[in-house]
Amino acid sequence: MLAREMFGVGNTVVVTRGGLRWNLDLTEGIDLTIYLLGMFERSTVRACRRFVRPGAVALDVGANIGAHTLHLAKIVGPRGRVVAFEPTAFAFRKLVKNVHLNPGLASRIAAEQAMLVGAEDCALKGALYSSWPLIHGADVHRKHGGSLKETSEAQAVTLDRYLQDAKIEKVDFMKIDVDGHECTVLRGGLATLKKSKPTIIIELGPYLLEEVGNSIEELCGLLDSSGYRLTDLIGSRPLPIDPHHLRRLIPAETTINAVALPTGADSPKRLIGGPERSIMPEPSSVEIST
Repeated sequence: MLAREMFGVGNTVVVTRGGLRWNLDLTEGIDLTIYLLGMFERSTVRACRRFVRPGAVALDVGANIGAHTLHLAKIVGPRGRVVAFEPTAFAFRKLVKNVHLNPGLASRIAAEQAMLVGAEDCALKGALYSSWPLIHGADVHRKHGGSLKETSEAQAVTLDRYLQDAKIEKVDFMKIDVDGHECTVLRGGLATLKKSKPTIIIELGPYLLEEVGNSIEELCGLLDSSGYRLTDLIGSRPLPIDPHHLRRLIPAETTINAVALPTGADSPKRLIGGPERSIMPEPSSVEIST
């Protein structure tokens, strides 16, 4: 940043990475990761490629700047559809810019400034974490370094209600990364889970869940009662659905991304014909968490 300042170049850039166009703020962690490494949370992107088929309907819940939205749009192809939910005005503006920079994908993406809540009478939170600034101020979260941003102009809606109003009859895949509000999303989408049985990539962070009044016990209970099992991001190594044992796999004050598969679902190898590898889940703290 000092070098860019010396040469009179700003910290906002438009670049191409992996065939995708991005408008990036290099003072932000997610943006800088894409700028330097080509993508954010590489293991999650790879998992999306394993589990999502062309023509699928995919939901990106907690889309932020579209770090996974654009990749999902490439995967689902022209017959598929991606709905990206981002409630904060800060990240939603960036999401829309990145969608517009990719006109070949834009028609497949519906960007919604919305927070998925647990019940139709739930109020929208006034601010949520959606910025991970590299220059830390006094207002950042002491553990994950995030900064709260306003949710002005966003709507609060349950997943089931949104899909009903949008006339989306079936969902094939969901990525849920909402910094502890995962239980809220699932509670408002129980009918969808029962009907569609989508594959879900979900962030598991006990400390984040507890900060917003939820728990890993509740999250595991919601998944288990909805007929889901947990695996690593490859989908070949089972993870315990029992919260006590699951906690032991997640280092304190960190998170992991995992896959929730409907009981009896095929492995990635049988889904898409690709090779399988077995790895342990990667802590999201290695790749800056959204």
